[in-house]
Amino acid sequence: MLHQVRVFALLVALSIAISSTLAFTASPLFSSSTVTSPSLTVRQVVQGNSKGKGYEPKWTKKKTLADEQGSIDSLGFENVGLKGTIPVVFRQGNDTRTSMAWAGQPLRDVATQAGQYIQYGCGKGECGTCECMMNGKWVRPCIETVPATATAEGDLVIQVKAVKSKSKSSGKFFSIRSFLMGFWNNLLGMIGFVKFRKAARKNWEERKAYEDLVRRKAMEKKLAKAQQQNSNNNNNAAPGMA
Repeated sequence: MLHQVRVFALLVALSIAISSTLAFTASPLFSSSTVTSPSLTVRQVVQGNSKGKGYEPKWTKKKTLADEQGSIDSLGFENVGLKGTIPVVFRQGNDTRTSMAWAGQPLRDVATQAGQYIQYGCGKGECGTCECMMNGKWVRPCIETVPATATAEGDLVIQVKAVKSKSKSSGKFFSIRSFLMGFWNNLLGMIGFVKFRKAARKNWEERKAYEDLVRRKAMEKKLAKAQQQNSNNNNNAAPGMA
């Protein structure tokens, strides 16, 4: 019991030392800088928010083809390579995206070419995560196609559900709360180790005894079989000797 107490105290001390060291170590991978404009590179944003630390990343965000040569709004459908007979309009809050499609084309492909994000779940039309409103009717874009009747109805308007995303940015990866929670988790783990150690040992002893019993029974069966075979051989050899 005294040995267990010493081991427990040593583990607690090591946990406190490691957590204290990590709690006051800031990580450069997590910074409070955010990209406010797609035209700005990551290097420019970090330099503007680095507060004179002189940190420069080794990579920069590359511009997309739409950023370099223009998008649908500036060039039009024909000049960007989109073809189709049905104009499709995706609306999500105040954001509107347009594209062209053919009748029978999968709706999720049309959303992809329009740059419209839709949150999918099962991808089989069962969970309903991706449900959208298409011309007053609820549909599931993962399995839905562009209806052929849309050519006579004008624009095919699809209302996409807003995606709620709550995120908090922190300038440091470790905080006081993470330090306390890390210490608490380590403490619970050590308490569980001490608490269930006897039960685990008892379980191991029972399993070992059962394996020994199975081994002994198998050996007895083999010996009985060998004795039976020897007895049969002796009985078969006796008439010949007479």
